[in-house]
Amino acid sequence: MKTTINNLTNKLLVAGAVGLGAAQSSAQAQETFFKGVDHVGINVPNLKQAETFFSEIFGFKAVTQLGPIPLNAAWKDLTGIDKSTASVTIKMFHAGTGASIEVFEYHPTIKKAKQPGADAISASHIAFYTDDINASVQYLRSKNVKVLTDPFFTTEGPTAGESWVYFETPWGSRMELVSYPNGKAYEKENPAIRLWSPARETKGGTSTLQVEALTEQQARQLVQAHLKLWNEKDSDKRSSYIKEVYSDELEMVDRHFILRGLNDVNDFIEKLHQLHPDYQFREAKTFSSHNNIIRVYWRFGNDSQPNIIEGMDLFVIENGLVKKLYVFVDKEEK
Repeated sequence: MKTTINNLTNKLLVAGAVGLGAAQSSAQAQETFFKGVDHVGINVPNLKQAETFFSEIFGFKAVTQLGPIPLNAAWKDLTGIDKSTASVTIKMFHAGTGASIEVFEYHPTIKKAKQPGADAISASHIAFYTDDINASVQYLRSKNVKVLTDPFFTTEGPTAGESWVYFETPWGSRMELVSYPNGKAYEKENPAIRLWSPARETKGGTSTLQVEALTEQQARQLVQAHLKLWNEKDSDKRSSYIKEVYSDELEMVDRHFILRGLNDVNDFIEKLHQLHPDYQFREAKTFSSHNNIIRVYWRFGNDSQPNIIEGMDLFVIENGLVKKLYVFVDKEEK
């Protein structure tokens, strides 16, 4: 048996390394090829219902949508899709700190009598982390989400310290809430490998996730788009491309105030142009960047006095957009 398993493992590794010249060990394969979970895919009967659920209950954001995509007979045969299914529409959600969620709506929807049982081969679930499971359960129930039981609290074994509970989506899929704000028992033994945790990620602890590193070209494009945005005097034009520069969750921090969201920032720019209709922003010196941080120095004034106001902006980039904007004013208008 051991020989058979070893032979199978070797064949799989060789197959995975086609075009690279040699088979690699499982550790090498993980380091070279497989970086982590990018997304989880689920089928839903109604895409709008799923978007409402994930956005209004969980605060997740829909980012991309494809389709309806026609399905040909060859693809249906290959993937076991019902012959009467005509097309599929796919939407990807940014799901906080963790993998994205890819949602599929096939049309027409094949109606099934019920969801697969927990012991069915096709059964699966997604677990969402929360720091306070009791408060989260109370919140879900206040939104008329069906929570199957009260939370279970694990007191023994390697996952002691963890609590969890199952709930149902409006379309009947079972999902999970899980919490371990003080960690799990196995972590106290300082294992060589720890399970990835959104709790550690959001609290700044050790994580296997890497900060996205911007190329010089990407940083330059963001700086140019940022300055163009702030120099645009037409509010409608700014609104049309502000999402190409800033995240929906943008937070702009000045020493005198904090603005949150695209509308507030757009309104602030509008008022700035009303106060100084002949002023514009110019880059004061070459920007600098590392990983997901960009620093750009600017000056603000008219053609005769281009540096009436001077300062520096610090960007924090997430998913290619400015998530945080810290503004430092070094020289103010007299």
